[in-house]
Amino acid sequence: MGTTSTIEPIALPPKMAFAAIGVGVTKGYELIAAGELETFKIGRATRITTSSIKALVARRLEAQSKDAA
Repeated sequence: MGTTSTIEPIALPPKMAFAAIGVGVTKGYELIAAGELETFKIGRATRITTSSIKALVARRLEAQSKDAA
């Protein structure tokens, strides 16, 4: 029997990325337009990098902690 390994995705389709951060489609595309999420295309398919999703969350958490202080 082999071992099971999970490969963490480095990019997600927009709807999956938006669901991961708990925003709707409209807000998600607003974040893309504002440069908050990094996208690229493979053919006609748009993908959002998971690193930009993590960076967005980190920036928002940092801003929130500064506001609370």
